[in-house]
Amino acid sequence: MADFSARLLLFRVADVVAAVEATAVREILSIQTATRIPGAPPAVQGLINVRGDLVTVLRGAQLLGREGSDGAGTALVLLRWGGTSVGVVVDAVVDLVAVADVQVTAREDLPGIDPAIVRAVGIQGGRSFLMLDLDALFRPLLVA
Repeated sequence: MADFSARLLLFRVADVVAAVEATAVREILSIQTATRIPGAPPAVQGLINVRGDLVTVLRGAQLLGREGSDGAGTALVLLRWGGTSVGVVVDAVVDLVAVADVQVTAREDLPGIDPAIVRAVGIQGGRSFLMLDLDALFRPLLVA
């Protein structure tokens, strides 16, 4: 299994609980109105200004193949990726967990989820979640 950092941030998007390494998290913000980018893919909500930096905001529901969700979200998770910041709209921030407390299994059949964007499936306290591969998730939409 891949080597993960000591902690994971868990968040919910529609009916999916997902996780990213805490070291990739820049900050968590309230939802902000994004300026739409003409011609951008539907998963790209737009751009926001965060203390002078332009940040691309992505719709978490569409990234995870949950287009049926309204994708409005309640929080914006700012992630560091390839030397830039990327915002992902999520429905809720769930928890911050230590990897030592998580049972990690190989990704298996994930109905409705592209297995290419999942590094592994974690189980903690009886709940399962997807450990996301940020490169696979962002690379089709953004240039690092």
